Amino acid sequence: MRPLIICILLASLEFVSDGLAQEFKAGAALRVITPDPLLPVSGGVGTPQLATVKKGELYARAVVFEENNTRVAIVNIDNLGWPAALGNQSRALITGIPPENVLIGVTHTHSAPDAYAFADEQGNTGADMEYLDWCVGQIAEAVNEAVENLEPVSLKIAVGKAEGKIAFNYYAPQLYDPRCGVIQAIRTTGENEGKVIATLVNYAIHPEVLGANQGILGPDVCGPLYDRIEDKAGGIAVFMNGAQGGMVTADNRREDGTSENTWEECVRIGNQLADEALRIINETEPQLNPELYCTSQKVTFPVDSEMMRYILENSPLNFNTTQTNTVSTRVNLVNIGTAQILTIPGEALPNIGYYLKRNMPTEHSFLFGLTNDAFGYILTKEDFNSFERYDYISQTSLGEMTGEIYIKEALSLIKKSPKPDQP
Repeated sequence: MRPLIICILLASLEFVSDGLAQEFKAGAALRVITPDPLLPVSGGVGTPQLATVKKGELYARAVVFEENNTRVAIVNIDNLGWPAALGNQSRALITGIPPENVLIGVTHTHSAPDAYAFADEQGNTGADMEYLDWCVGQIAEAVNEAVENLEPVSLKIAVGKAEGKIAFNYYAPQLYDPRCGVIQAIRTTGENEGKVIATLVNYAIHPEVLGANQGILGPDVCGPLYDRIEDKAGGIAVFMNGAQGGMVTADNRREDGTSENTWEECVRIGNQLADEALRIINETEPQLNPELYCTSQKVTFPVDSEMMRYILENSPLNFNTTQTNTVSTRVNLVNIGTAQILTIPGEALPNIGYYLKRNMPTEHSFLFGLTNDAFGYILTKEDFNSFERYDYISQTSLGEMTGEIYIKEALSLIKKSPKPDQP
């Protein structure tokens, strides 16, 4: 009997060991990246505008997920865009996570310092390189702290329509994606069991209520969103933008046709989106022991736009352009429980977003726009330069084939990757 008992005990220990090894964990951390003194702010190509007032703080916010031997970091930065030239510097300072598993995206606020280092016609830039170097370190610190904070969690994951006056398409009011995706990590052990560690919100919107021309530096609608979620749910709030190109923006329209460009309007919209995100996630049950998967591939795009070519070639940042007028970037696919996430290295138009979500094998599809890179607008070849309304976004796109190439590579990642857990 003893050999049998020993075998049973060994099998039990192996089962327990395997269970512990695959325990799903999450950790979160943040850093304030508000410049002091204030710096000029950038809403796009051109000279940054002087800021004399701040409304809210700018942040780098990180959540890290771990399952078995896989770790993935998701970082949001309150900025217009964050090139891989800067993101890769942070990745080199992050320990315990493969660089290709660190997803760095932006909220796309139009009232933060220039991180592209846009060059004018004389080749001069208004970017503060010392500030950007400091941010690189702060981002790495946030991720490293999130790793240190890892602890066992369950996940709530949901996607639903966000109701209320939050966003619209400036070019065609109803052509936008009202769906809001939410991932919430909840402690499963210790004295704080049941408490929220992090709530990630994924929604497509230009946070440009304030814009770059009012002398205000701040996170726009995202700041009030963070505050509202953290006040109501606890933990750390993270916001990842979606397919908000051409031109999905905050719905700050007044009845008389003018716009409400105030901090109070940022608070209204941010609170509304936060409340909707919490309503959506509160209606779902936790997922225990979810699986985690992360893959990526390099994608190369031709740079056909003269404006974009000038920006890439004359910025003091290293955009890795080549003599063949191409640029390369990394696209990620991540499965977290029932969620599947695709990154977009720019501002994809809503029709591209809808098409990709329709081809993702889950009801919980997430698109992280402006992530790993921020190469302007991404249009289909049918839309590119076809309508007068699209003149600006065509000029600030890499070229006609950007959308075609991206969609092909994204579908390839979906096809060769395992399906996420089923809802």
